[in-house]
Amino acid sequence: MSDLEIQRAAKPRPITDVAADLGLAPESLHPYGRDMAKVDLDVLDGPRLRPGKGRLVLVSAITPTPAGEGKTTTSIGLAQGLARLGESACLALREPSLGPSFGMKGGATGGGRSQLVPAERIDLHFTGDFHAITSANNLLAALLDNHLHQGNALGIDPRRVVWRRVLDLNDRALRNVTIGLGGPGQGVPRETGFDITAASEVMAMLCLARDAEDLRTRLSRTLVAFTHDRRPVLAGDLEATGAMLALLADALRPNLVQTLEGTPAWVHGGPFANIAHGCNSVLATRMALHCADWAVTEAGFGFDLGAEKFFDIKCAGAGLDTAAVVLVATVRALKMHGGMAIRDLGTPDVEAVVRGLPNLDKHAESIGLFGERPVVALNRFDVDTDAEVEAVRGHCEARGLPFAVSDHHARGGEGALELARAVLEHAERSEKPFRPLYDWSDPLPEKIRAVACGMYGAKDVQLTKSAESDLRRIRKHGWEDLPICVAKIPGSLSDDPRLLGRPEGFDVVVRELVPNLGAGFIVVLTGDVMRMPGLPRRPRAERIDLRDGRIQGLL
Repeated sequence: MSDLEIQRAAKPRPITDVAADLGLAPESLHPYGRDMAKVDLDVLDGPRLRPGKGRLVLVSAITPTPAGEGKTTTSIGLAQGLARLGESACLALREPSLGPSFGMKGGATGGGRSQLVPAERIDLHFTGDFHAITSANNLLAALLDNHLHQGNALGIDPRRVVWRRVLDLNDRALRNVTIGLGGPGQGVPRETGFDITAASEVMAMLCLARDAEDLRTRLSRTLVAFTHDRRPVLAGDLEATGAMLALLADALRPNLVQTLEGTPAWVHGGPFANIAHGCNSVLATRMALHCADWAVTEAGFGFDLGAEKFFDIKCAGAGLDTAAVVLVATVRALKMHGGMAIRDLGTPDVEAVVRGLPNLDKHAESIGLFGERPVVALNRFDVDTDAEVEAVRGHCEARGLPFAVSDHHARGGEGALELARAVLEHAERSEKPFRPLYDWSDPLPEKIRAVACGMYGAKDVQLTKSAESDLRRIRKHGWEDLPICVAKIPGSLSDDPRLLGRPEGFDVVVRELVPNLGAGFIVVLTGDVMRMPGLPRRPRAERIDLRDGRIQGLL
């Protein structure tokens, strides 16, 4: 059966029943139809809804192919597997962006027998969180441009406005635009551009906020521009904070849905990991830990991107820690890193798999830098041969890495039982605090080197003249004591997409350092990574339609 047929045949439970299983009172729910609900934040103010302490499991991956290696699907399968073993488990995942849904990669609701429901609603507008974030971001931009038009009492230099508009679609034509044309009555002309909503600092702020007041503080301190005499201008200076917070009031509440097998799933926030910090919201993660014994979450792209930021930004800032880390690998990704062309990845080739294993080794070593030892989960595909699977198993066992084959896509929670048992066993043995890769108080270049050399295997870091100028400005204003959020291509451990496998001897080139004071980190832009993606030659949007009241082509 196709993903769509599986979804059509599903009979999800009323979301009120799912909430009741977690111990949530009906008055805490804000239902969006029968299958989805938002949940009040004051749930977190009460006693934990389960005895003891919730434990957090992070799911990450080796360096992925363009199609991804199934972190979300594996997370869903793992949670379903834990539930089948009689454990209290739920998920804490990111919301899908319309960009990939209509672009190349597709939605973010899993696949096969390990899907979230209702997938099509989640993949499209869901509960409107992305739209609220887009509106709050663009309200700030509108207030800033109105301030320039109405006399510019703050003395903002139009050439030094750093706040950009956002849109939740892939649209390369909007990366660089000129606004305010048409004469004096149409505003002050200046150059600007659009980022995708998943890269918006408002998205990061919502995902890292502890509560509404913390979000208010973050919004108020957001850097938007500099004056003619180079003083920073914040959102609070434009009196934008209250209106932005009002737009985000409902978006701040986490969303509750379920898997095909009825496992509860918190789906909230959606920053990309290559251009943002790549993790779901702190509030949703805390909800999961508050309501269940096991909370399964994931961090975008490979461990070098989303998972590094999960530890060094999210966990370090929110006081979270993991009980286990799962590293997802696939035979096809190992073949790619072993030199096989992407069009040939379905062809059996044990030698190519073996040649690609150094990429897995590097990610396992990177996890070790945080004081963790991963469970390697081989996400099995129908075309994988037994010999290829055994090559990966033997490699992991020889290195003392816990290993499990997971067939959750085809068999749901039943197919993830081996993985679930491995996670339970490993978590029992390894509960200890993680070690951050760097201290937030370290000098900014040292933090960048710690990530580039430790996570990517780089020889060194090179700052362009523009980045060196940014560094001087950051130090001048006292912003250096912030963690870093590296924006890097996802398809290589390096910043060069041609370097697959486990590259060595390369330098990472930093072209720009962008203070995100509201989010509370410095964005480190490397290589050619774009904060507004473009559509492929044949976008998925061309295959999506609505017929007889039903969406086709999305799943």
